Amino acid sequence: MSRIVIALGGNALGSTAAEQRARIEEATPSLVGLIAQGHEIIVSHGNGPQVGAISLAFEVASQHTDKVSAMDLPECTAMSQGYIGYHLQQGLAKELHRVGMPWHVASVVTQVEVAADDPAFTRPTKPIGGFYDEATAQAMSDADPDLVMVEDAGRGWRRVVASPRPVGIVERDSILNLLDHEFIVVACGGGGVPVVRDEHGDLHGVPAVIDKDFASAKLAEVVGADYLFILTAVDRVAIGFGTPDQRDLDRLDLATAQRYVDEGQFGAGSMLPKVQAAMQFAASGPGRTAVICSLEKAPLAMQGRSGTVVRAAGGTVPEQRPGALVGAVPA
Repeated sequence: MSRIVIALGGNALGSTAAEQRARIEEATPSLVGLIAQGHEIIVSHGNGPQVGAISLAFEVASQHTDKVSAMDLPECTAMSQGYIGYHLQQGLAKELHRVGMPWHVASVVTQVEVAADDPAFTRPTKPIGGFYDEATAQAMSDADPDLVMVEDAGRGWRRVVASPRPVGIVERDSILNLLDHEFIVVACGGGGVPVVRDEHGDLHGVPAVIDKDFASAKLAEVVGADYLFILTAVDRVAIGFGTPDQRDLDRLDLATAQRYVDEGQFGAGSMLPKVQAAMQFAASGPGRTAVICSLEKAPLAMQGRSGTVVRAAGGTVPEQRPGALVGAVPA
């Protein structure tokens, strides 16, 4: 039996509730199929469109009525975890019922610890919320000196927040306990709610956005997963992407992956964090393997017939055969 963390992209889940339910229904047979093979799964997910919509809704409403207050980013992230987790719970439970499996599903509102002195806090880069004209942005900054506003590609001024690296998963023990009792666990939604510890050891939320791929890699590491699947919009990682020389990659060892990173082969806002997260997990322990693939081709990737495998040098990829997970011992 293998333990697998599967990271779903927020954009891959659609931008409306109806789209999200439909996308989840398409994905759940593959996820439940892994359990039928004898594996444990933990599902993480992005929340880019969803948390933006939640934050913007509170922001706009608070400007038009005193009955609604603006909502801080940690709370918006927690709300998005509940909203997306609710749909995943329903979709997975429906598929479990269809195939007659006794497993349960639970979503864990997950806090992800970050370091208070992470350099990212001095260089906010992640845009959130709505767009404003320059005068409004200046007035907002004057009213809140901690607010950082930047001009965004000619579309207006927008708030940016830090994107620190995760150092720990607060609810790790709860997640492991659920796995031990035959639960599919949904955790670390949207990269988790970022928290820091004070001098007393107490946790406090901070206005930041943790990259969901790095959070998923940390989650996979701390729960002792064997595999990390990062599901995205393309079938494989490529070098020379979008050029006549584009070459799709079936597998990457860590040294080769780092060379391509240094060459700038991967987009900073798209494939780069996925490759780096895959490298982080593959380097975190012997035999650990990451796979980057598309949501649509996930069943093939789980059979070793699609996706890019990232692992430490010296690892071997077994013969591709139906029903086999890349690199896994048959269940």
